[in-house]
Order: sequence, then C-alpha cells, then structure tokens
Amino acid sequence: MKLKNYINGQWIEGSGNEVPLYNAVNGELVAISDTGGINFEQALEYGRTVGYKNLSSMTFYDRGEMLKKVALYLLERKKKYYDLSYKTGATHSDSWVDIEGGFGTFFTYSGLAKRMLPNTPFWVDGDTQKLGANGTFIGTHILTPSEGVSVQINAYNFPVWGMLEKLSTSLLAGVPAIVKPATPGSYLTNAVFQDMIESGLLPEGAIQLVCGEPGNILDYVQDGDSVLFTGSASTGKKLKSLPSVSSNSVRFNMEADSLNCSILGLDAKPGTPEFDLFIKEVRSEMTTKAGQKCTGIRRIIVPENLVGDVQNALSKALDQTKIGNPLSRETRMGSIVGKKEMAVLQDKIELLKAETELIYDGKHELVDADYESGAFMTPKVFYNDKPFEKNSSHEVEAFGPVSTIMPYKDADEAAALAKRGKGSLVGSIISHDEKFVAETSWKMASSHGRIFVLNRDNAKESTGHGSPLPTLMHGGPGRAGGGEEMGGLNGLHFFLQKTAIQGSPDILTAITKVYQQGATPTYSDKHPFRKYFEEVEIGDSLETAGRTVTEADIVNFGNVSWDHFYAHTDATSLNGTIFDKTVAHGYFILSAAAGLFVSGKKGPVIANYGLENANFFKPVYAGDTITVYLTAKERINKGVKGRNVPSGVVKWLVEVVNQREETVCVATILTLVAKKSPFIKIDYKDFAKRLNNLTEKTVPQWGRMNAQQMLEHLETTMKYSTGELETDFCKTPEEHLEKYQDSLYNFYKMPKDFPAPFLEDGKLPELKYKNLDEAKTHFIESVKKYQIYYRENPEAEHLHFVFGKLNKEMMELFHEKHVTHHFEQFGLID
Repeated sequence: MKLKNYINGQWIEGSGNEVPLYNAVNGELVAISDTGGINFEQALEYGRTVGYKNLSSMTFYDRGEMLKKVALYLLERKKKYYDLSYKTGATHSDSWVDIEGGFGTFFTYSGLAKRMLPNTPFWVDGDTQKLGANGTFIGTHILTPSEGVSVQINAYNFPVWGMLEKLSTSLLAGVPAIVKPATPGSYLTNAVFQDMIESGLLPEGAIQLVCGEPGNILDYVQDGDSVLFTGSASTGKKLKSLPSVSSNSVRFNMEADSLNCSILGLDAKPGTPEFDLFIKEVRSEMTTKAGQKCTGIRRIIVPENLVGDVQNALSKALDQTKIGNPLSRETRMGSIVGKKEMAVLQDKIELLKAETELIYDGKHELVDADYESGAFMTPKVFYNDKPFEKNSSHEVEAFGPVSTIMPYKDADEAAALAKRGKGSLVGSIISHDEKFVAETSWKMASSHGRIFVLNRDNAKESTGHGSPLPTLMHGGPGRAGGGEEMGGLNGLHFFLQKTAIQGSPDILTAITKVYQQGATPTYSDKHPFRKYFEEVEIGDSLETAGRTVTEADIVNFGNVSWDHFYAHTDATSLNGTIFDKTVAHGYFILSAAAGLFVSGKKGPVIANYGLENANFFKPVYAGDTITVYLTAKERINKGVKGRNVPSGVVKWLVEVVNQREETVCVATILTLVAKKSPFIKIDYKDFAKRLNNLTEKTVPQWGRMNAQQMLEHLETTMKYSTGELETDFCKTPEEHLEKYQDSLYNFYKMPKDFPAPFLEDGKLPELKYKNLDEAKTHFIESVKKYQIYYRENPEAEHLHFVFGKLNKEMMELFHEKHVTHHFEQFGLID
C-alpha cells in the first residue's frame, strides 16, 4: 500500500521518493511512503490563506467543540488503529497510551475551551490597566491567531499522540497545520488522519499531511509561521539554525529526547513501599514502548548503600517481563520501531559500554516472534561507579530499553547528578521524606521541565514518571530543547500574537467585547435579569434605588453570620484603626447590593455562579445610603452535559456607591443564565390561537400524517402523561434510557420522519373523531387537563414508550419538543 499525502485539500501520491515501511515484529512490508513531487511552497501558502481564513474566523468555543467531535469520531474507529499500532511493535497498553491518550488530549482541550475561553475569535489576556488619572485612557492585551501555518514534525515513538497533542493546541488557537510524522510508523498516523478528513468536521485547509521524508519544506517558512519539532536534539538544532527559520523570526519549539532521571530517596530502603514503587516505575519506563520514550528513565540515581539491592530487584523485575509479539496476551514489551532505529540504538549502547559496566543484559526468549525477523532488543542496565567523572551516562542517550544505575551520598549529590543531564523533560523522586523531596526538587528544578514525586500517598492515582498530561507543561530546558507544549491554556500562547490595546473605555469595550469600567452603559426598561443569555448585551445596565444602612442592619448581619469582628460591634476598640465608628460588614454591603439589583420573579437567571475581584474601598457606616450600578461585563458560552439547562455564564460589574457618589465596593459577580429555548411552552390558550391556522387542507412539510391525525396523536401522548392512558412497557433498552432522558434537556430538535415505535407494522391508527374541529377541541382539552394535573400532582411520574419513567420536569421538556416538532410540521410556528 502506497501512502498518500494530503496537500491542498487533496490526496496525492508521491512520485519517485519511495521509502518501504516494515512491520517491526516480523519484517513484512506494511506500506510505502513517498513525498516526491510535492510542491511544499504551495502547500504552505494554501495553509496560510485557505486554512488560516477558515480556522481563525471560528471562535475559541467553536474550535473546542470541533476538537470534541473529532475525538468522538476517531474513538468510534479505534480498533483499526490498534491493529496498525501492533505492527509498529507496540503492545496493547503501549497503543492505548498512543491512541486513546491522543484522543484524550483533544477531549481535555475541548473542555478547557468550553470552561475558560471566550466565544470570540480572539482572547482578552489579563486585567485592564488604568493608564490615566481619570480613567479615560486604559489598556489591555488581546491574543489573536498568528497569521501563518504550523509545520509539525513528530517523532516515531507515538504516531497518534504525537500528532494530536500538537494539533490540539494549534487548532484550538486557530492556526492551520502541516503534519509531518516520522516515517517508520507513518502508516498509523495516515489512517487516523484519513478519518479526520473523512469526518468533515474540520474546515478546509485546517490540516495537511506529509507522509514520509520532509524534503525542503522548511525552506519556505516565513514570518507568522511556526515549527514544532519532536526528535533528537542534534536534528532539532540543525533545523532551528536554518536561514529560513532564523532570518524570518519563525517561531520554533523543540522537544528533544533527554537523559531523564529517577532518584530513589535515602529513606526508601528495601521493604518500604517506596522501594517497591521505584523498581516498578523504572521497569515500566524501560519496557513501555520498548523504552522508546522521550520521557523514559535513562539514569537511575540511588543511595550508594542501596546499589546492590536496586540491581538485584530490578534484574528480577526485568527477567519477568515477557517480550515478543504484541498480539500475544503474554507480551509486556514489544519491539523497537524498526531495524534502522535498532542499529542506531546499538551504536549508542557501544558508546556506553566503553565507559560503564553492563550489569544486566536480558536473555529473554521471545513470545511468538524471533530476533532475526523483528526489531527486538532485550533490556540492558549499566552501572556508572563514578558518575561525577564518567560522563557518557549524562551525554549518550540510548533510545530504547536501556538505563544506567549510579550512586549518590546525599541530597546535594542526588540533585547535582540529576542536573548533569544538562536539561531534561522530567525527573522523578521516589521518597516519603518530605524534607529530602523538597530540598532535591528546589535544586534540580532549574534543569527540568517536570518533577514527578511518587510515594505511598499518591501511588494509586499516579499517572507515572513518563506520562505528560495536557494540563501540565511538557518540555524542558537545555538538551531537552527549551520548548514548551501543552500546559493547559498556556500551550496556546505559542500560536497566538499578543497585542497591547490602548484607548478609551468605550473603544476597549468595542474591541474586547468585555465591558470596561467607565464605558457608556445602556439602560432599558427591561431588567437585565429578565433577559436570556443570547439577549444580554455587553453594557446592559441597571441603576438601583438607594438603601440606607442602619445600626440594626449591622447588628443583625453580625448575628446571622456569626461575624462579631470588633470593628462591627465595639465602638470603644476603634482607636488606632481606619474606622470612625462601627462599620458595616463588607459582605453585608455585597448582600445588600444583591438585594437591590436582583429581579425577584423567576426568569432566565438560574443561579449565582461565583464572585470575582471583590474590593472594598471606603467604609460604610449606619446612616450611609448605598446605590448599585449593575452592568453586563462579559458573556461566556457553556457546554451542556447531562440534565442541565442549556445556559451560559454572564459576568456582571457591580459598583456600589454612597450618597456622596464615592465608590465603596466594586466586584464582579457571575450568574448562570438560561439560553432561550427554541421550543414552545405548553399553554393551551396559546395552542388554541395557533390552531386557528390549521385546516384540513394544510399540507405537512414532512411525514405521512394529516392535520387531524397529528392532533389525535398529540392528544394521546398528553393522556399518557397524566395517567388517563397507561402503558406497562418501554421500547428503549434499559442501558440506553439515561442517554435518552438526558437528550430531553438539550436544544436539539426531534428527527423528522422518525418511525414511532408504538405503531403496529408502521400503520397510522384509525381516526377517533368526526372531523378536524372536534379533534382540535379534544386536544386543547387534554392540554388543559395536563397543565392542571401537574399543578395538583407535582411529584407524579408516568411511563413513556420511548423515554421511560418521566417526572414533571422531564415530561414538560418532552412535550415542548414533541409539540414543537409537529406544529412545525404543519407550519404553526413562525
């Protein structure tokens, strides 16, 4: 099979630069990669124009939703990826980390986008700064997608995760990418990439694929573009120094393989949980992906008196590791990705042998495989008896199941040895001694991108030394490349241009879509809390009536809250304080402010969602009168999960002033605000008016029912809801009921032409009434009875054919969707 490249929105075969790709387990040909003839200059320009335009115009929220949908699409097709992954030499657990770990990164960034990023194509970064004495000149920063394309060069050890962890941040940031997987396992990357394209979920130009040798692609990068590289430090340095990269100020992020270490604490003697955890962790890092991990443990740093114990325990653990064909259930370690890579590995092993002693060389019999056909190598452990003199252990990385034990005397030596790696992605400390861990961590932190501490307290939940997590930074200084990937939302900054914005409050409000204090407010007769999420406009404001604070207010609040701080209760204790007399509680002022600005009637505001940046500037005494200015500051879209009402978060600026117009308190409160439902409310009076437009000649826009059949059908479902009619079975399997009931809460409409499961042989029931007018009368009467029934029986539950047992709330949601569906069918909704 010849792998195709995806360039300029088309799948194309290379022409003349063929590279055969072999099964790492049995040596059979799997695919051929070929990038010959690709016009890389054109591909980059396509990404900068078509891809950038389509991606950057989307909001962060929409890009986050896109990541989630892509991940779900790929998850449904994961089996075929596993089948290909085994051919790279990866075991099932190795493949799980690569494949589903990659999907998980997309899910994580989707969640971060929905919770923390705005529903705009740009992102306001940081607080607003007051640049003038009177507040008419202010400034802030915005982040926008860098206008270019990201070239992403990945290593061979994780063909799926390597691609998706980079794409998760670049796509969410709004920057298109050209993916260049390492050649040996590119057939797996190609399969996942194909499905991403076939999903139709990504905008045109968002991603392209170069499946094989990269040619001269980096000769055409320019200002605004970026390069992300994962691989060897030497290759990374060469690419970074290319004239096209350096002279055009192209952003370059390098994540290089490093000589990571794991330190066994002085307290972790044989028999302690920490000693056992250490041996288990080292074995895992040596054998997972056959040691082909940029985060793998290359240096095993142990107390000098425990070298023999560690050697013996680790040797036994490695002896028990079954090596061979990943398709065998017995196998716990697979092969190196290919013969070529194994030859490089063997050369590095020879360099280590020249200076250090090989103390463990596995003699494993392979499971369902042989050394001649596959790229198999047994684990190897070296011993460096003088780690401050012999440097090969700190300079030579054998990218495979190879590691070196070295002794240390105290915490200072342990940290010093860790730092001799000259920059690592991760270092781990396995110890239950907090002082040792703290001192060692501080000393080695400057040369490590991540420090992983493991002991008995966190072992059950620990994700392991070698597992980068999307919410934490992945990268490291020095030899590790100096780059940073992931790290939660910080990972997006590499792809974003930060721009300072200066101007008046009105101008910054217009630019940022966030209300700036001092901007012109908008007043209307409608209380802001009476508006649905979509209806709230930034700047919507309310000026409240005044409230005069009394001594009784202060005393009562102290009694209710149990806050009897002397400044609120004892006028004789105020000498030397900033108060002239007993002062109102700050939280009383906030509570009183809420009492002034809230709308008491039930409306779109669902709940108080939080409080930000509450500051108190002047004391409020008994006799002072406070007034509140409430202004809509920012809207944040919110995803819907489970049985929650579709909603968003609105941030409100609360400014409390006294009778002298002095600001006494400023805060930002958050409210959860419902979105406006697209479904009509159940109201028999409204329905009666709508039915005036329904005649026997009304033609349905879809489906087989006529007008009278539709009304009789709706009447029947109303009667099942009140118990007038009953069913004793539900057509939906029990395991799917929760999902079906959850769907009642979202705003997705019912599908058209959906066959009702209760119809026998798909036949419509016989008509019950003489004519349409009689059907209208009975339907309206059933709706009226329904409304009265649930007012009198709010706890009632009844069985539904499709959705199972429904309570009042779920029944209401069902009927709103159901009636809307059929009223739209007959044109009764504008």
